[in-house]
Amino acid sequence: MKKEIIALTIAGNDSDGSAGMTADLHSFYARGVYGMGLLTAAVAGNTTGIFAQEVIPIPFIQKQFEVLNDDLKIDALKTGMLANKEVIGCVAENLRKYDMGKIVLDPVIMTKHGDTLLDDDAYQAFLDDLMPLADIITPNFYEQKKLTGLELATPDEVRQGAKKLQSMGAKNVLMKGRHDDTSQSKVIDVLLAEDGKFYEFTKPFINTERINGTGDTLSAVIAAELAKGNSILDSVKIAKEFTYEAIAHPIEVGSKYGPINHFAAQEETK
Repeated sequence: MKKEIIALTIAGNDSDGSAGMTADLHSFYARGVYGMGLLTAAVAGNTTGIFAQEVIPIPFIQKQFEVLNDDLKIDALKTGMLANKEVIGCVAENLRKYDMGKIVLDPVIMTKHGDTLLDDDAYQAFLDDLMPLADIITPNFYEQKKLTGLELATPDEVRQGAKKLQSMGAKNVLMKGRHDDTSQSKVIDVLLAEDGKFYEFTKPFINTERINGTGDTLSAVIAAELAKGNSILDSVKIAKEFTYEAIAHPIEVGSKYGPINHFAAQEETK
């Protein structure tokens, strides 16, 4: 029998399948790795909004870590929605305890529209406990502003922000380009590698409301590629291409803010 490469998502689940754990598992499958999910929260939502959420009790989160690591060798993981200080503490403790390969930290601190998702005490726990564990962190534009305290109005300031995040503990930093201006023509992501080198990834801007799960997908594909043994740089390249193709081929799911198209991305990035 073939031994499968395993990637793990530690995240909340969105019931409409557009984001969170479901988007991560779509991404793992599309990149040819076996995906597992360690549930931290559950969201009742559809393409028009989120209507309720529940955080998973800490003892159950802890038990998921224990049983997975008792039986399985995980090659890489990514984090998503961690909800509160207690969940962050539990996750950080287990990431220090168990070797589960490379760690991709998708902050889930603020939405792509600038809404805050973590209370102050949880945010501080994120900085203290999780940032130093990250092999790569993938903040969106608003998360970058909060984490760095910078306006990030120029390319030089974006690079300055990446250096600041690296000094806070993350080995590699992917500063995702903003995509909230309908007049913009392109989206530029900037990677600061562990060796101090910068790399840019540029794609055309696509003006669409069907972008749910974009950040989840990008970080999940990075985790999948790292699980295969690819470098950070190659993993980011593949993830950027995959996510672009998923946005560029919209599908009609739901009535408003629909998901991106993992089917098309799988075909276009074979």
